[in-house]
Amino acid sequence: MNILKTSLIMATVIASNAMAVEAADSEIITRPDFKVIDGKFTPELIEAFGRVSDPQLSPNKKKVLYNLEFISLKADKGNKELWVMGIDGKNQTQLTRTNEPEFNAVWINNGKRIAFLSKSLEDKNIQLFVMDADGKNRKQISHIEDGVDGFVFSPDETKILFIKNVKYGKTVKDVYNNLDKAEAFIVDDLMYKHWDEWVQQIPHPFLADFANDEISNLYDIMENEPYEAPMKPFNGIESFAWSPDSKNLIYVSRKKQGMEYALSTNSDLYLYNLATKTTKNLTEGMMGYDTNPIYSPKGDKVAWLSMEHDGYESDKNRIFVMDMNTGIKTDLTSDWDYTVNTIAWNPNGKSIFFIAHHEGPTPIFSIDVNSKKIETIADQMCDYASVLPVDENKVIALRHAIEYPNEIFLVGKGFEKQLTQVNTELLNQLAPITVEKHMVPTTDGKEMLTWVILPPNFDKNKKYPALLYCQGGPQQAVSQMWSYRWNFRLMASQGYVVIAPNRRGLPGFGTEWNAQISGDYGGQNMKDYLAAVDYMVEKPYIDKAKIGATGASYGGFSVYYLAGNHGNRISAFLAHAGIFNTESQYLETEEMWFANWDLGGAFWDKNNAIAQRSFANSPHKFVDKWTSPIMITVGEKDYRILASQGMMAFNAAKLRGIPTHMLVYPNENHWILKPQNALLWQYEFFKWFDKWLK
Repeated sequence: MNILKTSLIMATVIASNAMAVEAADSEIITRPDFKVIDGKFTPELIEAFGRVSDPQLSPNKKKVLYNLEFISLKADKGNKELWVMGIDGKNQTQLTRTNEPEFNAVWINNGKRIAFLSKSLEDKNIQLFVMDADGKNRKQISHIEDGVDGFVFSPDETKILFIKNVKYGKTVKDVYNNLDKAEAFIVDDLMYKHWDEWVQQIPHPFLADFANDEISNLYDIMENEPYEAPMKPFNGIESFAWSPDSKNLIYVSRKKQGMEYALSTNSDLYLYNLATKTTKNLTEGMMGYDTNPIYSPKGDKVAWLSMEHDGYESDKNRIFVMDMNTGIKTDLTSDWDYTVNTIAWNPNGKSIFFIAHHEGPTPIFSIDVNSKKIETIADQMCDYASVLPVDENKVIALRHAIEYPNEIFLVGKGFEKQLTQVNTELLNQLAPITVEKHMVPTTDGKEMLTWVILPPNFDKNKKYPALLYCQGGPQQAVSQMWSYRWNFRLMASQGYVVIAPNRRGLPGFGTEWNAQISGDYGGQNMKDYLAAVDYMVEKPYIDKAKIGATGASYGGFSVYYLAGNHGNRISAFLAHAGIFNTESQYLETEEMWFANWDLGGAFWDKNNAIAQRSFANSPHKFVDKWTSPIMITVGEKDYRILASQGMMAFNAAKLRGIPTHMLVYPNENHWILKPQNALLWQYEFFKWFDKWLK
């Protein structure tokens, strides 16, 4: 097949000014005209915030390129535009104004131009575009069949790596060419579905030559290999790293398929040599996830994130470094008991900046490659979400907290400067909330950090209803998180005290705390939740008769479990995408490594004490003890935790005579992504809890 459409040899010049591809104003999604009334944070305001993402530092370190997205409730979608500013935050300039999002933008030609992805007006697929650094002279330079999902230029900019889907498996037409109208999936092995799709395509890395804005000689470096690179569903262009001399490329892949893929998290780093077209496994024998490779500035070393155990997707992420001359691998964080999220080489090549959950917030650290000494670079009451080194001491970072969404900051030791103020005007109109950090005693003699978010205009002499937040994952942090759905500030602004415990199984408190939940669903972490409730009801401002509990995914499991085991503490529940019946979940889900590690094994293995304990604590076995009203929300395209889990819970509550309510989204998956669907969810969420707790 000719992937490059040879008939489209002329790149389309869309426009020659900074507002390229300008459409009628009514068609372009821009900042909504939203007015805050009486300082009230409402569900509609969630969709009015500008969403800042993907900052990129120019080669001369003087400018920052970034994405800014606004949501249109009327159009039921968002639109990302490209902006640029000085590294001091001045001269913020919008580069694009179109009715299709621009994203994944990077600097090229030594900062004179910008490359990015957007939807082609010609073939309706996502393609690669370039424009001048001021937004002028925009043109489409790729015409790749079915479009691309990501790209990265080689350092010398003579090559481009593209992420593109290739066919996987056989269709009905492949087997029976006379049945052109038959619709079915032919399945012979596991992993036939994943998160929200039937697996008929997988991503592959393609290399192409690039010169004079023309792309040629495109080829698949994993041709005929039935493996993903990058790994779905969450990995992207960070799975690839060019060597500084542009001669080698490292990519991440889990070279397994079918049942082997479903049982294993063992990914590896593969070194591909462009001259010989040969591939070498750099992490042979390292059995967990190996991800996020980055070359040192000189190219003599490679750093990456590595988990130790096969099948444990929430294992401690270690920082490993390999000497590319000797092949020696070193675990830099062997003496540091926290899991790492993001890494970036210091320009001096002597240390690595990294982000990690740590005792609640998510600071930025630096680790010396030789001494392994760790220094704290930025440690505010917030989460840092990205890190772009400016020099040896300063970085550009995204930053958010419970009170505010992402903005771009310049930070260093003892230094911070907010560069973007996208949402400041709206935030300044809101009545402030109070975020408190409490250390709650647990039933086994430990202390648990619990965020307590107090409503605006809080009066300690009044009684307030409370919401217990149950985190999903199950091993995802309850940090200084900002969520566009599970938004603590929004909950508090409706008059609720929010209780958000960092119960057993969450990162940021050491590997033992993080790992404890595996094989103990329904165990200590549930006692942690109840300990937080018991601690808070002693506060004179909490109405102990008006406490709700809510959560999604494992948080939904928690809600279903607590519904039958709360000791009359909880007056109303709400679960989204939760596990109700762990026996059916074991055989319904796709990533079997997750079910095996967290549940301990199969329910039919009667000699497996851990598995038997897990399944004995399935929430559906405690329905006879349900007494409080429960609301359920599900997405029918959720193949991770099928909608039938929630429907079973709804039916059980109905048959038991428990007040219940259900919201079914036919076109949503594990998450609720459409703006109007998300707003509907907020309306129903507060309508439900207000009914039972107010």
